[in-house]
Amino acid sequence: MRNLFLVGLMGSGKTTVGRLLAKKLGKRFIDSDHEIEARTGATIPWIFEIEGESSFRRREAEVIEELTSLSDIVLATGGGAILNPETRAYLNSRGTVIYLRASVNSILQRTSHDKNRPLLQTADPRRRIEELSIQREPYYSEAAHIVIDTGRTSVNALVHSVLNQLAWPLPGSTPLEENEVTPFNRVNVELGSRSYPILIGQDLLGMPELLSRHVPGKRVAIVTNTTVAPLYLASVEKTLVDAGRQVMSVILPDGEEHKNWASLMTIFDALLAARCDRKTTLLALGGGVVGDLTGFAAASYMRGVPFVQIPTTLLAQVDSSVGGKTGINHPLGKNMIGAFYQPDAVLADTHVLASLPQRELSAGLAEVIKYGAIIDLPFFEWLEQNIEKLLARDPAALAHAIARSCQIKADVVAQDERESGLRAILNFGHTFGHAIEAGLGYGEWLHGEAVGCGMVLASDLAYRLGFIDFVSKARVKALVEAAGLPIRAPDLGAERWIEWMEVDKKNEGGAIKFIMPKPLGAYCIMSVPHDQLMLTLAAGVA
Repeated sequence: MRNLFLVGLMGSGKTTVGRLLAKKLGKRFIDSDHEIEARTGATIPWIFEIEGESSFRRREAEVIEELTSLSDIVLATGGGAILNPETRAYLNSRGTVIYLRASVNSILQRTSHDKNRPLLQTADPRRRIEELSIQREPYYSEAAHIVIDTGRTSVNALVHSVLNQLAWPLPGSTPLEENEVTPFNRVNVELGSRSYPILIGQDLLGMPELLSRHVPGKRVAIVTNTTVAPLYLASVEKTLVDAGRQVMSVILPDGEEHKNWASLMTIFDALLAARCDRKTTLLALGGGVVGDLTGFAAASYMRGVPFVQIPTTLLAQVDSSVGGKTGINHPLGKNMIGAFYQPDAVLADTHVLASLPQRELSAGLAEVIKYGAIIDLPFFEWLEQNIEKLLARDPAALAHAIARSCQIKADVVAQDERESGLRAILNFGHTFGHAIEAGLGYGEWLHGEAVGCGMVLASDLAYRLGFIDFVSKARVKALVEAAGLPIRAPDLGAERWIEWMEVDKKNEGGAIKFIMPKPLGAYCIMSVPHDQLMLTLAAGVA
């Protein structure tokens, strides 16, 4: 019937997103609450007050049963409609259900001045939203075919994310031919006998022969986390099992704060309990934390086993999955314990980015911007012109940004695999960024958010030292901000800033070294005068 049904808590954006989706797809838009008001001649708050919630829910169920029998509609449902089991059944069987998932803070902000939300007319709206979220989340997830995290993103970006996952042709467009194969880009990391491919394209995880070809061995241990596992683990397991592999899985908690010794031991415990041998392949299915942990485990288990990366975040696809840096964090420093250990292959499926929260997408763009700012000025200029497309998850723009980023990193890694010189330039923004992460506590800011802010600080420092002009400094700041990243640093205190920046792998003899543009599109690595560093920190702190 090609219907779309939007579900989610009040204030999650169902009506706004639904209207734009209907316009894009040439369908009729209907809001169930508005339909009830039109039929009764009364407002929703009035029905709640006079007839009670149970009466309203009966009206709502009857209206949705009728509306879902129509064809070619986009229907925005009320937040509580999903509680009715018959309504869930109608929605699930008569169209595609899209769950717009929003945080409590987002909903509170969007509904704080809305008097037409009868369930929120209480002394403590936040607590009420939290209660509703806990109560309804299982029903939303049960009914949904597609889940979209709204985060801090524009309506256009949300709509684009929905359309990407639907893969429906827009009116007037040419549909894909049946069995048409999605092309992919290939970037090679040239390291002699340890060279490996990076494959970038749409729906690589849906190509069993590709997955089978690039995952060696008969036995595979998939390492993932609690966020990624519900989305992709079952399909990857099935593909590998169908290809004749013996598969086991290790599911870790999600978050930078879990990139530690305990998680590493969890992987080792599972491998040893299953009696995995040195021909077992470890497969990292997740973002940078999962990739770094899995790579370190692969480098250490039986002194080295095969290792494949399937990065599921933009940051991992453009940076952490490429180049063989693996490791864990220590309370006294980020990434201070680890090994250089190259994967056998990296499979970057751009389709998985459609489910990525907008905050994570922005975090990944920090690493993309980095490459242009210190190595490739034309790429930086392309990013300035296409940042909105990237935020809207335009497939062609994302594919180009990922491929170019991987090519730049592959070229640098081929020249300096173990960061003895040139490779250090890829840490532009990281000296400040790592200090922010450690100073606030791992996980408070995403890695990409800290790096984005760090690039703004490093560019300010470069300007003070005469390496770039004011316009170049402003361009870096503007692009970082346009990507949705913070441009003001937290106030850690001068002594704490220095303390955390001194714990950096680039430092030599106690001198803090910074990577800075000189000019924009090129780089320098050097220690800087203390007074200039203090001026940058003073100017850049929120």
